[in-house]
Amino acid sequence: MIGYAKKIGQRLRAFGLGEGGVATVEFVVVFPFFVTVFLSAYEVAIMNIRAVMLERAMDIAVRDIRINGWKDDIAHDDVRYKICESAMLIPDCLDVTKIELTRVDRDTWTTNLEMTSDCQDREDEIKPPKNFSNGTENDFMLIRVCSVADAVFPTFGVGRSIPKDEKGGYVLIASSAFVNEPQ
Repeated sequence: MIGYAKKIGQRLRAFGLGEGGVATVEFVVVFPFFVTVFLSAYEVAIMNIRAVMLERAMDIAVRDIRINGWKDDIAHDDVRYKICESAMLIPDCLDVTKIELTRVDRDTWTTNLEMTSDCQDREDEIKPPKNFSNGTENDFMLIRVCSVADAVFPTFGVGRSIPKDEKGGYVLIASSAFVNEPQ
């Protein structure tokens, strides 16, 4: 019995002093960290690209509104279509984008926009926004576009920690101010 215990002790000591599998242990410890950093960087890159594309699409639409908007009664859906035509990386753009356009009173520098953006609930039908008016010639206008997108990795890294709505999407908001051109 003593010999058997001695053999087990020798084998355990040899196992403990052995260097086989050392790289595997380091890999198991370091690999999750690098995967988290890589996937988080990818998530942040996609979020930033979507935000930039939304800003660009809004700028294109604002140019049309600024030059022609006060002449024609432009509708919310027309602006939404124009924005979604250019915002290529926002999935289901027409179903998740809502636009607020309002005049800023130059006497008091106030507007009827709320502090929080009027965003679209993705399961509901698009409702007209609370604030959407074209303004008239030389009016100072404020536009705010809100779109909802899903995270690529919603349960991992940055995708897990970004603020999301009840359906799991994060909000992209773009805003701009402009003056309607005179005739």
